[in-house]
Amino acid sequence: MTHTLPSMHRLNLLNRRTVLGFGACAAAVAACPALAQGSDKPIRFILPISAGSGVDTIVRAASVALGKAFGQPVVIENLPGAGGITGAAAIVKAAPDGLTLGMVSNNHVINPAVFKKMPFDAINDITPISVVGATPLVLVANPKLPAKNVPELVALLRAKPGGYNYASSGNGTIIHLAGEMFMDEAGVKVRHIPYKGTGAMVTDMIGGQVEMGVVSLPAVQPHIKSGALRAIGLCGPTRSAAAPDIATIAEQGLPNYAVEGWFAVIGPPKMQAADIQRVHDAVAAAFTSAEVRDAMDKQGNVIKPTTPEQAAAYFRSEAARYAALVKKANVVLE
Repeated sequence: MTHTLPSMHRLNLLNRRTVLGFGACAAAVAACPALAQGSDKPIRFILPISAGSGVDTIVRAASVALGKAFGQPVVIENLPGAGGITGAAAIVKAAPDGLTLGMVSNNHVINPAVFKKMPFDAINDITPISVVGATPLVLVANPKLPAKNVPELVALLRAKPGGYNYASSGNGTIIHLAGEMFMDEAGVKVRHIPYKGTGAMVTDMIGGQVEMGVVSLPAVQPHIKSGALRAIGLCGPTRSAAAPDIATIAEQGLPNYAVEGWFAVIGPPKMQAADIQRVHDAVAAAFTSAEVRDAMDKQGNVIKPTTPEQAAAYFRSEAARYAALVKKANVVLE
């Protein structure tokens, strides 16, 4: 079954808070008209990932537009750790007044299946606001690997089960599971080599220490264009406008294979309906603005904000989907 979104990454500031709002108003609050009218409380936007990573880049590209849409300054706070659990826990514990929000990704719904213990319920202890969009993922390989497309790669892997390896950004991540999903669909066996993040894994793929891996398209497109890496196939259900010449894995013989790196805005539990709607409308307005769409297009991201109801349903379906894959792959972390 193909899964897509319903209705549808360098900042070196380690865990520092960056105030962003009405452009210059972020640095000069007194000059901001909306604040003069009483909207002086900032929106705290928690990111459960490190500065400079994919979702961080996405939110920062939309920061000015978010400030305009909310009529308030936006404080972006990186709280990485424990695969995103640390930051998500801070969102869960916040007051449900619409002033604390967060942007999460696939890992938020994967974690309950991967970790033996969770400090919160990833589905019921949050308020889904919107699945904002998705980043295309791509299966890439070192060009010395004698396979240029999916059929050739599958034949190569089947001829030598366990004879090749693939990299991931860590056990239990969406990058890891995208590789597991490929093996499952293709009926092949490849050794998994986990890294701590995508930077080192991409470096080693280029160097030939590992043969292949799944990475976000924006992170490796320059290496694909230079020939340092070879694109085997896009992981999503459709081709990307940012790289229309790269065929999907599905159209190359694995029709049920489809996975994207989606990102979504959530809030603490028990938010009032009026606050949910207000936040949703501001987020949708910011991400569909011309300047943000242009930035997202350049990154290769697809923006299609969902309703809160659609987001809630999508979280549940994705959690069930990944739980089954995690169980099959026997991925369990302490």
